[in-house]
This record gives sequence, C-alpha cells and structure tokens, in this order.
Amino acid sequence: MAAKKLLFILSVLATLVALETTYAHCGESSTHGELHFSHGLSLPGLDSCHGADTDLAGGMKIGVDDVVKAWYMDDVAVAENEDQRLPHHRQPDEAVPLAKLLDLGIVALRLDAENHERDENLTTMRQERGYLHMDIIELTPEKMPNYEAMIKRFFEEHLHTDEEVRYCLDGSGYFDVRDEDDQWVRVSLSKGGLIVVPAGIYHRFTLDSNNYIKAMRLFSGGPDWTAYNRPHDHLPARKNYLAALHSGRGSQQDRHSY
Repeated sequence: MAAKKLLFILSVLATLVALETTYAHCGESSTHGELHFSHGLSLPGLDSCHGADTDLAGGMKIGVDDVVKAWYMDDVAVAENEDQRLPHHRQPDEAVPLAKLLDLGIVALRLDAENHERDENLTTMRQERGYLHMDIIELTPEKMPNYEAMIKRFFEEHLHTDEEVRYCLDGSGYFDVRDEDDQWVRVSLSKGGLIVVPAGIYHRFTLDSNNYIKAMRLFSGGPDWTAYNRPHDHLPARKNYLAALHSGRGSQQDRHSY
C-alpha cells in the first residue's frame, strides 16, 4: 500500500514538472508556471495518472477514467438553446481519451475525496506545485441566489491567465474546452476527479442535470476569478498556450491514433 501511494505521488509530480519544464520553450514564464504538454504520453509514469487504479478507503479501486470522462459535443443542440446541463453527445458518440486531454494541456487525476482533509497525495501535490490557498464551494439552487442566471454566466466562453485547478468532492459538473481545431470537448468531472486546466485555453463550466457540485479550488496566489471572455487572443497567456499546443501537434499525430 505504501509503495503504491509513493509511486502515485511521484508519477503525479513527474507529470506536472515535465509539463512545466517544456512550457519554458514556448513563451514567457508565469508566476508559477502554466502547464504545457508537448510531451504527451511520453511522460514517465503517466499511466499512474490516467486510467490506472488508485487505492481508496475500504480497499476500493476506481480508475481515473471512472471520474473524469470526455467526449466531443453536439454543438448544434447547444446553439439551438437546448439545456446546457444535458450531456450533448454527438451521434454517433465520439469519446475523447484522457491522453487526448493531456495533449490539450488538461491534467486529470483521481484522489480520495472521502479523505481529502488527510490525503497525503493531495498534500504533496499542493506543496510541490505551490498551491498555498484553497477554498471549498457548493453550487446548488438552494444555496445560490439567481441560480439559473449564474450558471448561464459560468457557461460563457472565456480564458484565465492562470491555471484553474478544480477537485470534485461531491456531485458532478462539466468543463467544456476547445481542442486544437476549435471544437468543443465536454469533460465530465465527478466525485474524486481533479483537473488542471491550463492558462490561455478557452473553456466554460456548467453543472449537469443533478444541479449539485461540491468542489475544492486551489490557487498558488490569492484567489483570482478574473475571466476574459472570448476574444482575448492578444493576452500573453493565450499566445503561450497556442505556442505550446502547436509545438506538440506533430509529435502527437505520430504517437496517437484515435
């Protein structure tokens, strides 16, 4: 058990550090290093973060891809004002593997949400990545005034100049991100799932039809919720993200067949 936990911690940190190191060749550095991703699946130990089993309380094992799932969206349905909280799968369904999310800069992890206050994996990750600040929020109609208006606001396409770290402690929700061809990828996050969304990527958030999520937000500095609605392509964070994305695209095509 201890050996597995140590291997998990080391593989997570290796993934994040390797991504950060590569980014230095793609533009300006940030205050604590946005993620970059041209290495893709070549990162050592990546399978421990993407799809491998993680020990949980009570001996249960659940893979990352049980709590973080992704697929290409049916853009027409959303454009026609169908409920944003529906899954909006294409027909036929086009699943997106977690390796593809990494190519876009999205790091997905599975942690022990039941034990988040004492989870050594989370503590180590926060220390090594410099996530000194955190808060926990609950989004639900009963606790949020003007709920319907607020989730519409969250659903506006935007970017941030810092990475966005969200850890689902309960409930579920969707993060939609743009791929390299500007198509929407819907990322479903449920209890135990943690994702790191890089600075500069256009994205949006919505709850799903369960209308409930409890999430931990992690920050390196003070909490900063500044959202830059599209278009903000002139921002350094956006330019750096595109540089990192395009620098890895050729090697990604050689490595993967989806």
